[in-house]
Amino acid sequence: FKLPSDSFKYLSWCDIEEHDVRGNQLHCPRVREGPSEEELFFRGEEHTLKKRKQVTDTEKWQKKLQENWENCAELNLSFQDLGDLHQVENFKRILQRLIRVEKLWLVDNSLTDLSAIRLPRCRELNVNKNYFTSFKQLPKMPQIQHLSLAENNIMTLSGLSDFRHTPLESLILKRNPCEFQERYRQLVFSSLPNLKMLDGIPKLPEDCSPPDIRFFFRMCTIL
Repeated sequence: FKLPSDSFKYLSWCDIEEHDVRGNQLHCPRVREGPSEEELFFRGEEHTLKKRKQVTDTEKWQKKLQENWENCAELNLSFQDLGDLHQVENFKRILQRLIRVEKLWLVDNSLTDLSAIRLPRCRELNVNKNYFTSFKQLPKMPQIQHLSLAENNIMTLSGLSDFRHTPLESLILKRNPCEFQERYRQLVFSSLPNLKMLDGIPKLPEDCSPPDIRFFFRMCTIL
């Protein structure tokens, strides 16, 4: 059965009767809580209140088991609007369970640090439009092949060489401050010799030469 919508849009799928949808079958599930009852009333959506009910700790644990995140191979958790600490913690709890995910989208979630997360099978990660400032803040991804970090706040290329021992082939750093470094492409390819594509452009012959590091001395003569 397909999941119903509208009056059920603030409920988790395991609260809805007569469906057999599993967590790993959802294209873009929401992990944040819905509006409060008071806010729903002022929105004119009080018809959704009748579907809500109090659940015990045992029922909550059973729901977590039903989520079945461990079997997800592809998952889109973008645009989650994580405005509360509880939502962020719940979001990271789910990420920690993604032991088999291979493709993961976390676009526009205001994320700042996922260094405590390990994604052992992840081959493709999209974290565009977040607040990462360093490569050290990314999850541990020993199998990563395609990484997209566009529109973050990464200032320098420090820490990029940590991906040298991964099979990383494609990297996107568009609209990050580090993109404006002198000899940017050569520095990236120097740190990642096995990289094949940067910002959607294949590796060019001029990208293979080592960065030209020269020191200029100026002499001032005082008469």
